[in-house]
Amino acid sequence: MSGASGSTATNSAGSGEIAPHKPRSEPDIALIARRILSAADDASPIAPVTDDAADFDLHDAYRVSAAITQLRAARGERPVGWKIGFTNRTIWDEYGVHAPIWGPMYDTTLAHADPADGPVACPVGELAEPRIEPEIAFRLAAVPHPEMDDAELMRCVNGVAHGIEIVQSVFPGWRFKAADTVAAFALHGCYRCGPLVPVEPDKRRDWITMLGSFEITLYRDGVEIDRGVAANVLGNGPLAALRAFVKGLAKYPAPAELKIGHIVTTGTVTRALPVRPGERWRTELAGLPLQGMEIALS
Repeated sequence: MSGASGSTATNSAGSGEIAPHKPRSEPDIALIARRILSAADDASPIAPVTDDAADFDLHDAYRVSAAITQLRAARGERPVGWKIGFTNRTIWDEYGVHAPIWGPMYDTTLAHADPADGPVACPVGELAEPRIEPEIAFRLAAVPHPEMDDAELMRCVNGVAHGIEIVQSVFPGWRFKAADTVAAFALHGCYRCGPLVPVEPDKRRDWITMLGSFEITLYRDGVEIDRGVAANVLGNGPLAALRAFVKGLAKYPAPAELKIGHIVTTGTVTRALPVRPGERWRTELAGLPLQGMEIALS
């Protein structure tokens, strides 16, 4: 995964041979986890882990993510889904991260909402440098496995929804490497999930087509700010993000277990744009039988 730093190193003799990275100790992992969680709790910025530890890699980062999940569980938070980040290839160069990442969402960060009830409330004032991301989410009817094709993946999905994620960065100015983002909750802040539309077995092929060809337009206070298309998500839409996520779980230590009923959100379709309290953002979708959402930030 591009953007990660120093998972290998040349030996001290200067022969050019590559030596494997030595995993960090459990106390070191726990220390990093507590530091990042405290920074988010206090909305207090910290330097990226890789500033002082150039060899901090994705394996270490997912271990930190798992340690944070344990800390959050100990204070009563329960994982209820997953966010996949950096699936929009049009923004990879902007952030210097060139492959997907992932992390848990919790019952304290994910809320279901019906846009028919009016603007969806979302507090952002206590998040660190929040940004908005309009996304497509799946509800799992079965646990997917690596190497599944689109038809097989679609059989693992029994609901599709449009949602809005507010991401955050405890690293000032959104300056980080891939391993930093994984360790810091995969940049997850909160998620507002719209109504889940059931996926009927005889409509799966239609869903596959629609999920590869839709468009989302994003408005701030009534003014169009950006628009994105399905192909922005790993070239083939949200199913490609789900596949990349499942393959990645087989490679790196999982922060939590992937379960039936989990909500998996597949990454922003537009750019990730800064937000602040008092703004109202709205989405319109074309090509999918899903409602847009208006969100009121506080």
